[in-house]
Amino acid sequence: MAEELVLQQGHKAEQYQSIIPQIQAIVEGESDMIANLANICAALKQQFDWLWIGFYLVKQNELVLGPFQGPIACTRIAKGRGVCGTAWEQQQVMIVPDVDQFPGHIACSSASRSEIVLPIMKNGECIGVLDIDSEELNQFDEMDAEYLQQLMLMIEKIV
Repeated sequence: MAEELVLQQGHKAEQYQSIIPQIQAIVEGESDMIANLANICAALKQQFDWLWIGFYLVKQNELVLGPFQGPIACTRIAKGRGVCGTAWEQQQVMIVPDVDQFPGHIACSSASRSEIVLPIMKNGECIGVLDIDSEELNQFDEMDAEYLQQLMLMIEKIV
């Protein structure tokens, strides 16, 4: 297991290309899902310093807060509610350039300005989401979605 991350400066693509293999090394050989999700959050937070990074896991037909890094968060989210609930319901990546323009946005933190949410799929079913919030408008784009989906494929193997 890697005990220290090598943080990459520069273009976003280079940062992802550096951090994703390091995350793979961290989770490789560890069977505990919560430990792995917690370390994934920590690695992403260290590399990108986004406002909030965390997982919500489907439990009894709602999203329940899992491992995260950042300010306190909403504990439970209904299907179809907010960006996370919508990503879960639609089973697709949601990129929100301005959360104030998203109907029904759940403001866990008033500092959040933009968001990306990616579903975690297992056997054709959404079992959770990765939620990332930024204090900057228009923080996330298709490049983030592309690289984070690579990470999601890794996560789907460990959950």
